[in-house]
Amino acid sequence: MINTLYVRIICTFLAVIIFSLLSSFFIGFFIFKKEINHVGQNDMLAAGEEIITLYEQTRPDDLSVFLTRMVKVSAYPIHMYDASGNVTIYALNNTSNVKIAPEAVQQVLRGQYYRSPGKEGQTFVGIPFPIDGKTQAMFMQFSAQNEDIINRMLLLILFLGLFIGSLCILIAARYLVKPIQAMTQATKRLAKGDFDVEIKLKSADEIGVLSHSFNEMASELKQLEQMRQDFVSNVSHEIQTPLTSISGFAMAMKNNSLVAENNRNYYLDIIIMESGRLSRLSDNLLRLASLDSDQHPFEPMTYNLDEQIRQIVVTCEPQWSAKDIRIELEWANTIKITADPDQLNQVWMNLLGNSIKFTPEGGFIEISITQSGTEVIFTITDSGIGIAADKLEHVFERFYKSDQSRNRNISGNGLGLAIAKKIVTLHHGTIEMKSRLGEGTTVMVCLPIQ
Repeated sequence: MINTLYVRIICTFLAVIIFSLLSSFFIGFFIFKKEINHVGQNDMLAAGEEIITLYEQTRPDDLSVFLTRMVKVSAYPIHMYDASGNVTIYALNNTSNVKIAPEAVQQVLRGQYYRSPGKEGQTFVGIPFPIDGKTQAMFMQFSAQNEDIINRMLLLILFLGLFIGSLCILIAARYLVKPIQAMTQATKRLAKGDFDVEIKLKSADEIGVLSHSFNEMASELKQLEQMRQDFVSNVSHEIQTPLTSISGFAMAMKNNSLVAENNRNYYLDIIIMESGRLSRLSDNLLRLASLDSDQHPFEPMTYNLDEQIRQIVVTCEPQWSAKDIRIELEWANTIKITADPDQLNQVWMNLLGNSIKFTPEGGFIEISITQSGTEVIFTITDSGIGIAADKLEHVFERFYKSDQSRNRNISGNGLGLAIAKKIVTLHHGTIEMKSRLGEGTTVMVCLPIQ
């Protein structure tokens, strides 16, 4: 229990309050002690002079009775010293315990006033008291009863301050710790996989900022978990489809009664095609994993970007020639860029492959390269089937396919554009797509020259 934040805050605050009050009490007492003694001595001197004046005016027959009454009125114990040094004490309840030095007595007997020094720890004054032509020394002591009352009052104030401060600390500490306890419970739920947690705290202090950050983290973790589930589901689907075809046709070919001899090559072609599809999926997944790990080889070099594009177009000639697609290349000068040629080669292959795949026979594809300041802008435009506006924001997501009803002969696994965007991002560039359904698609890649 002692290790909880709530208890530690209370103990810390209590220790601070006790230390502060005691320190303030003793420091204040030390600072004002001399002034208190001086004021007290002035009061006693004034009272003593009034007693002497009253005695001279009344001339009572019994001095002892007179002084006893004066002690009751003033509450100051009185010590009367005669010329021989004999002392008579007049005090309430015999509470006087002051020790007066003989030197002080002799000073007063000589007609001088006396003030006790503060270092003696006792406050008293001496006043010459003329009685019947002879001088006696009257010493008046600050009442111990008055000191007790003042001390008790100060102690009461001290303990009341401590008690009230402790109650305030208990309430304040609970108020401070409550959101942290709520955050602890939410963290435990989050650790168990429950991402539907939210800390409802509207304060604008550090705790409120921390709670807001926690809610944002929980929301992002929920999105990541959903992406992970979708990723696993998509991978399972992409793998299961070709595996089902391979398994089904292989079992059919094993049974001679189900497959005619002249159909075996057709089924074998399907098995080979689906195996290639699995291989491409595996390669793309490995490439994405390598790019995500930030450990993928990055070997930049300066080379001619326009020459690389020409080689890509030549490599893909069988595909676009088979569909009678017209390719147009537009750039004026040689464009040099410092980048990883192998990675960018994958980008251009994916973009050109998509354009060829979804452009109908007899269509066209335009590729242009322009230089703007320190950037190179690659643009590829096709006259293909296009993409609906509400699907454009998802085209770079992994396994996303804008048209789920596409024929399997032209559909991919939805990783090409995700790989292209990852590579462009690693090169500190940007990639965006513009398209309208039935009117073609334009993809623009901006890359820094260096």
